[in-house]
Amino acid sequence: MSLNRLLLGLTLIGGSLLLPISGMQLQAIADEVTPEMTAPASQPEAMATPPETDKVLATRLVLNLKERRVYAYQENKVLASYPVAIGKKGWETPKGNFTVMQMIENPKWKNPWNGRVSAPGPNSPLGERWIGFWTNGKNYIGFHGTPGEHVMGQAVSHGCVRMRNRDVKALYELVKTGIPVIVQ
Repeated sequence: MSLNRLLLGLTLIGGSLLLPISGMQLQAIADEVTPEMTAPASQPEAMATPPETDKVLATRLVLNLKERRVYAYQENKVLASYPVAIGKKGWETPKGNFTVMQMIENPKWKNPWNGRVSAPGPNSPLGERWIGFWTNGKNYIGFHGTPGEHVMGQAVSHGCVRMRNRDVKALYELVKTGIPVIVQ
């Protein structure tokens, strides 16, 4: 098997980000740099959804673009809410009804301009978690952490929803793949 098949590289092309889905490279809209991950065989936990437990889980997420906040609901009760940064003009975060389709812990980032790979963690441009919820079959958008926590409340991304690392980690623990995400 070739090295290209062993590595799932994520590359920014024209403001778009490649993210692995089911072992494939697909394009996703995100920030100014790109994540890179090793193949699931060497990091199975990198793409795993948190196991089902008795803990309280959200039954839906509501992203209010005007408020620039995401709300995690269990039925009609708000479990948590967090400030976010959303897509800037020309790269607006899409409105509509979606589902959580992808969850990744500690993704690595590869800078598309110089090829440098950022170590995973709080200083990675993608932060410590990725929760993908939108796709057009080619591009993907999701919630992710950021070291630039001062941007909360602003429209600064290429469509993704930036969160403080501590907030996206807390949200990650409340959700699982398949739950609805309502963007209004």
